[in-house]
Formats: sequence, C-alpha cells, structure tokens
Amino acid sequence: MNQDCRVEPFEKAVTVQQVRDADRVLLSIGGMGCSNCAMRVRNALIASDGVYRADVYLNMGLAEIYYDSRKLSTQALTEAVRRAGNDGHHEYRALVIAHG
Repeated sequence: MNQDCRVEPFEKAVTVQQVRDADRVLLSIGGMGCSNCAMRVRNALIASDGVYRADVYLNMGLAEIYYDSRKLSTQALTEAVRRAGNDGHHEYRALVIAHG
C-alpha cells in the first residue's frame, strides 16, 4: 500500500430515522485495489447530498448505499463513484445491481 494513497474517512451527521426511511441500492464497484480505494469511494458517496450511509466492501467489490431518491438518482451515485477516481491514478466504475 502506497503511503501517498492514504485516505481519511469522511463523516457526516445523520439520524437513525433517516437511514431507516432511506432508499437502498447495491452497486457493483470495479477498479478498487486496496482499502484506501474503498475509503475513497465511500467518501465520495457519503459526501453526496442525500446519501445517509454507504458501506463499501472491497473484497466483494460492492457498495450498499442508503439515500434519498428524491434528492439524487442512482445515476448520480454511479457518477460519484466514477469521480472518486478522478485523480489520474485511479479509475472506478459502478453498476446498479439491486435497488429497493
């Protein structure tokens, strides 16, 4: 793991009720190679307005996201994943595999 690749977790305050009432989507994530990649993707999702919770599973190449579909679309979520790798060294991609 490259020390220059270190990523600190981004946090924001949400309530249990927001997560409980949220829409849920499961994304297949490609391009992640280490835990810092997973954190970079997670941070990009969490930073999106309307995302309440995002769990990124590096070993499975998945992200489970709880969000408000009135504020953003699944396309906006996949775009956030793509933008997370917009540093010239990483390239991430996402595909919706379950929504509900």
